[in-house]
Amino acid sequence: MSPTDALTWFKSSYSSDEGDQCLEVAVAWWKSSHSDASAAACVEVAACAHTVHVRDSKLTNGPVLDLTPAAWATLTEWTAR
Repeated sequence: MSPTDALTWFKSSYSSDEGDQCLEVAVAWWKSSHSDASAAACVEVAACAHTVHVRDSKLTNGPVLDLTPAAWATLTEWTAR
């Protein structure tokens, strides 16, 4: 996998809506080495301590699949067969 250029910031669920006590966390997205050069089938992954985020690189503001590290390991083991 290779890193993408931008970080994505997530606001903590513990932050208030009034702007005080806000905490944001950044994750770096990595593009799969199996993605093709035409960008027709690109998958990006951002790994955190307890969650692996997976998204379509063409839809960076689109849906994100959140998996546990164990589920990610099972998925990648299964797809490597």
